[in-house]
This record gives sequence, structure tokens and C-alpha cells, in this order.
Amino acid sequence: MSQCRSQEMNLLGHGNNILTNNEVTNISKLGFWVLINSNEYFVPFNDYPVFKKATIDQITEFEMLSPDQLHWKSLDCDIELAALEKPQQFPLIFR
Repeated sequence: MSQCRSQEMNLLGHGNNILTNNEVTNISKLGFWVLINSNEYFVPFNDYPVFKKATIDQITEFEMLSPDQLHWKSLDCDIELAALEKPQQFPLIFR
């Protein structure tokens, strides 16, 4: 087996899938929806007021810090997906 073929086979089983479908899908007066790995979550402006006066670019430019944490660098804001999935378990509101 050639060295190139051997290296290719060694790389196939390693790493994480970096191709994900993470995007803001809609923005309304009440908040916005973000699609993370085929699951859509609503981020209400009343619970996350940092986004109320944010620009569309600021809202749509986010990254995943981990598989369950969203980060908006320009707004210095992080949200755990668990807080969006079950907000009743996270009664503290971001201020």
C-alpha cells in the first residue's frame, strides 16, 4: 500500500464533522429562531435583551463554542442550548 493511501485511511476515522447546519432562520419583533443541527430554537428578546438593539449582522454571526453552547462574539453573549430547550429550568434572565 502506498504511503498516501495509508495516510488517507488513517484520517478517515478521526475528527468531528465540521459541516453543520447552524444559522439564524428568522428574526421577528419578539425574537429570533436559530437552527442548530436540524433543531430549531427560539431566542426571545424579553429573555435575552442584549439582542433587542443588535443589528442583523450581530445576531446572525455566532459560533458554537461546544456542541451545546452558542456564542455571539460581537455581543459578548453565550447561550446554552439547554436553556433554549427547557427555559423553565433556567429561571434567571440575562441582563
